[in-house]
Amino acid sequence: MIDKRLLTTVIALSVAVASFAQTQTIRAFSHRGGRMERDENTMVAFQESWDLGYTGFETDVRMTADGVLFILHDHTLERTTDGKGIIEKMTADQVRGLHTKKGNKVLSFEELCRFFDGKDNLYVEWELKTSPAELYPQDRLEEMVEKVYQGVKSIKTKNSMMVFTSGDYRGLRYLQTHHPDADLLLIIGRPLSDETIAIAKTTGIYTLGCTMNGTSRKDVKKAHEEGITVSLWPGQSVEDFILGAYLGCDRMCTDVPAAVKKYVTENFPWLNVVY
Repeated sequence: MIDKRLLTTVIALSVAVASFAQTQTIRAFSHRGGRMERDENTMVAFQESWDLGYTGFETDVRMTADGVLFILHDHTLERTTDGKGIIEKMTADQVRGLHTKKGNKVLSFEELCRFFDGKDNLYVEWELKTSPAELYPQDRLEEMVEKVYQGVKSIKTKNSMMVFTSGDYRGLRYLQTHHPDADLLLIIGRPLSDETIAIAKTTGIYTLGCTMNGTSRKDVKKAHEEGITVSLWPGQSVEDFILGAYLGCDRMCTDVPAAVKKYVTENFPWLNVVY
């Protein structure tokens, strides 16, 4: 078994060497508000990440049977809430009555938009959760994506980047067609490779969210040469974040935003991380 302390030291030294060769800026963002430190996708999580100094966030959007948007990762309610069943088959009033396992209110999309309204220098990834696909036939998918787009565009903010992400290309294709100004990121549950670089070029989406496992510095460099922005996941530990930095990523999610910021600030103050 690899000694994690040794691995961290080796990676840190590699990053230090790389820092002399080129300037690297990493956009860090709090994944679901910091799901391993906080109650994921709740107002408490996003507020506490903001209070830590984070302006980068990621969240997940789903739509109820009557067309109202809520912030939930899973289509089923059991893992994170006191409810049962599938959110897409429930009404908004039913979902409004739910709480998380930790007692926080299930957050609506509208409430999260209001939270971001008036804040500047934001980076927010809005993941369009349109899976399983049978819950989102094309007409329903388009309704959902359009509502997310319009809601996000209503947020009053300066010097911010709002990114629409999905592992389901259908929603991103809709945005490409109807809102070509939208910033898009295609989530791929695989490492960066010649194949995934080709997918970016074929779809015309030049920002990829790939897994770190199996991704190499050579792959990231190749992607950069093709004009592709690289976002890596998962970010379940400080070690994951440092590995992402070593690999040369442009963006990196973290489930432990407080731990990452403290560790990087104390140990790698020269590393240019935008939180």
